[in-house]
Amino acid sequence: MNQSAAGKGREGLLSRDDYFAPLPLPTGQPPRDVLNVIWRKNEVYLDIGNYSIGSAVMVIWPCLMVALVILLTTGGFGGRNTGLTIIYAVMLGIPILLLLYSLTQPVPPPVRFNRQRREVCVPQKDGSYWIVPWEEVTAAATAVSSIGQHGKTTQGLLVVGFTNPDPEAHKTNKYFSLGFSCGGGTTAMCLWECMRSYMEIGPEAVPDSRLGRRLYEETQIGSIVTSLRKGDIKDVLQGLFFVIFLGTYFAEKLQNLKLAPPPDLTDPAIVAWSQSLPSEQWAERSPELERAIAEREAELAAAVVA
Repeated sequence: MNQSAAGKGREGLLSRDDYFAPLPLPTGQPPRDVLNVIWRKNEVYLDIGNYSIGSAVMVIWPCLMVALVILLTTGGFGGRNTGLTIIYAVMLGIPILLLLYSLTQPVPPPVRFNRQRREVCVPQKDGSYWIVPWEEVTAAATAVSSIGQHGKTTQGLLVVGFTNPDPEAHKTNKYFSLGFSCGGGTTAMCLWECMRSYMEIGPEAVPDSRLGRRLYEETQIGSIVTSLRKGDIKDVLQGLFFVIFLGTYFAEKLQNLKLAPPPDLTDPAIVAWSQSLPSEQWAERSPELERAIAEREAELAAAVVA
C-alpha cells in the first residue's frame, strides 16, 4: 500500500477494499469502538488491544443466528433436518470451542499510540518493541460477499499494519498487523477513526474505554435505553442491530471477564516513552499530511453541501 492509496477504494463483483492510511486521512465517519478495542486513553497515549473475543463473537453470532433461523423455519433440529443440524453443529462448534479455549490463554499486550510523539509502540512476542512513526502506519478494510441458497452474506476485516523500523530485520520479522473482524465498510471506518481521530484531533474525539465496570448508561443495553428516552431512534436502531445481529452485548461481557483490568506495557524504556512531554516538544504533522488532510476535509465538506 502506498501513500496515494489513502482515501481510495477498489470494488469487485463480490468484494470491496478501502484504503485509509498512509497517509491517515479523515474517512468522514465518526469514531465508534464497536469491538471494545480501546483499553486505555489519556492525554498522552491510546492503548489498542487485539484480543479477539469481541471479533470472534461478531463472526460466530450472525452465523449462529442464521443457522437457528434456517433450522427453526424448516422443521426444527430433528427429522429431515438431522443432517443439516449435524453440519451446523460441526461448522459452529469448532469456532465456539476455539473461543472457549482462548479464554484460558494470557491476554497479549496492547499496541500504544503516542499522540505527543506521533509514534506507535508495537510489542512483539519475544518481549521486544518496535517504535513506528504514526504516518507510516497502514490501514485498510476488506469486505467479501458470498451468495448462497439463503441469500447474500458479507464478512470483512480492518487491518492495521506496521513495518519494522530496523532495516536489517529478517524478512520474517519485517511486518506486524492487527486484524479486526468488524465487517468492513462503514464499520471498519468507524473503528479506524478511533485511532486516527485520537492521533490527529485528540482524546476528546474518541470514546472512553468500555472495559470493566462503568455506569449503566454506558453499557450496551443502557446506551440503547438512554437513546430511547432521548427519542434518538437512529441510535436505538443502530444499537439494536449491534446487539441482536452482531452479538456485541455477549462480546462485551466476555471481554470484561478477561480485560478488567487489561494488561499494561511495563518495560522501563516504554514507561519512559509514555510520559508526557512539554507542549513545545510535541511532534507535528508532516507538511504532506497537513495538505492532504486539508484537501480531504474540503472534499467531505463539499459532499455534505451537495
